[in-house]
Amino acid sequence: MQPRSLVTGGAGFLGSHLCSYLLDKGHYVIAMDNLITGKIANIEHLQGDNFKFIKHDVTEYIFIAGKIDYIWHFASPASPLDYLQLPIHTLKVGALGTHKALGLAKEKNAGFLLASTSEVYGDPLQHPQEESYWGNVNPVGPRGVYDEAKRFAEAMTMAYFRHEHVDTHIVRIFNTYGPRMRPSDGRAIPTFIPQALRNEPISIFGDGSQTRSFCYVDDLIEGIYRLMMSDFHEPVNIGNPHEMTIKEMAELIIKLTGSSSELVYETLPVNDPKVRQPDTRLAKNLLDWQANISIEEGLTRTIQYYKNLFDIE
Repeated sequence: MQPRSLVTGGAGFLGSHLCSYLLDKGHYVIAMDNLITGKIANIEHLQGDNFKFIKHDVTEYIFIAGKIDYIWHFASPASPLDYLQLPIHTLKVGALGTHKALGLAKEKNAGFLLASTSEVYGDPLQHPQEESYWGNVNPVGPRGVYDEAKRFAEAMTMAYFRHEHVDTHIVRIFNTYGPRMRPSDGRAIPTFIPQALRNEPISIFGDGSQTRSFCYVDDLIEGIYRLMMSDFHEPVNIGNPHEMTIKEMAELIIKLTGSSSELVYETLPVNDPKVRQPDTRLAKNLLDWQANISIEEGLTRTIQYYKNLFDIE
């Protein structure tokens, strides 16, 4: 029997890549999205007999006819620009949306995977961050709407595993990049590349010394798939442990694009994490997974996407 998968947030950056991956694996895929931050353009190329799109807000009751084998819960604003503009919806999709999706998983006896985030670690006091670390999050700060929504979603997911016997999985996603990221979403790479391609000043928050560990989307999706197919239920970090400063990232993008852009510095946002690096030993031991695409290769592919998007030779 052909497996049937529901991907909430399926028209978003990560969700659309996951839909494509699942189709390649032979799944029938239902993408669900309310299109607040997702775009139909991300999934237009997927239209076919094995793909269906449903416009729906997952904070409302979810009805899907027939069997569902896997539910991949990716619905949520994910960039600071988005969740700071949509704070109530971000909290609702993390709480009510996760509840609705888990209820459907229970009804359908489906595997369930929550797309959580490294933001559950907050501005970490442990470095690198391993899954046993409880985090350093400000619940009443502006970023708390996203951080706490995901922390609640993890707690809800574990409750359904322990008390409702749903086959759940939790991935903590570290800074992922690649084609289909909205150039206006406020995150570093989709901000820096368009600025570099236009030879505009590249805007860096703070002094650029804060670190991130960037993972190319194809590597991430492979790790997520392996996690869903495993029998492990606690959170697992999926990310590239190659740590670099934001300034180093901007300088690398300038080099790879041949840009004449200069760096300009802006005020650091409140509670912006100073460091971010995944401890990926669990993913390696449990899933035989590690990030394989180098930052140079991943950026080259992403730069080409933006060149095509902006019709730049």
